[in-house]
Amino acid sequence: MKQSKIQSLSESFTTVGSGLVIAILIQILIFPLYDIEITLFENIQLATIFTISSIIRVYIIRRCFNRIR
Repeated sequence: MKQSKIQSLSESFTTVGSGLVIAILIQILIFPLYDIEITLFENIQLATIFTISSIIRVYIIRRCFNRIR
């Protein structure tokens, strides 16, 4: 069953977006162990950049797999 582009994008946002909160929490816990000190705002910015790149990556891969089917 093929997905529409909107469905693929929606799934990408849901999958990767849920990781945003987890990424922020992990960074808050792990960064101090490596003496990396950043503000909460910087932490959120960093997690957002990685989340956006992940959404794009997941969307492109899903569309490629849909073309193969």
